[in-house]
Amino acid sequence: MTYLRPPAIMTKTFNKLAMYTTLWDVHTLEVARRNAVDPHRVPVIPLEYQGSLFVVSTRGESDWVKNVRAAAVVRLGQKGNFKKYAATEVPADERAAILTAYRKKAGREVNGYRKRLPGDPDHPTFKLTPSQPPAG
Repeated sequence: MTYLRPPAIMTKTFNKLAMYTTLWDVHTLEVARRNAVDPHRVPVIPLEYQGSLFVVSTRGESDWVKNVRAAAVVRLGQKGNFKKYAATEVPADERAAILTAYRKKAGREVNGYRKRLPGDPDHPTFKLTPSQPPAG
């Protein structure tokens, strides 16, 4: 699968700033790394669509996508207020309507990536289902 690697300034500066703001409905996605102790944190714009919550990788087969596939559990939130979710990848042939709604929501922030990665299979998409706290 294809991956559009972001410039270093984006990962080292912009992404960190984006995760500390609520502008553009940016949330922080946190997932356990496959090969490190510290969690992977990345800014995402979640989409509520037909009663479900989704996150989309606009840059393709990124490290956070691989981490979510391996962990199947993420935390999503803003400004330190996180909720835990089970993450299930949406099959490529079921992504079209979700990706259309996502482009309408995220707009210009993601349109450039769509031009470079035009196919639905190029944009891993995950449905997030709230995890229930253990009964106690």
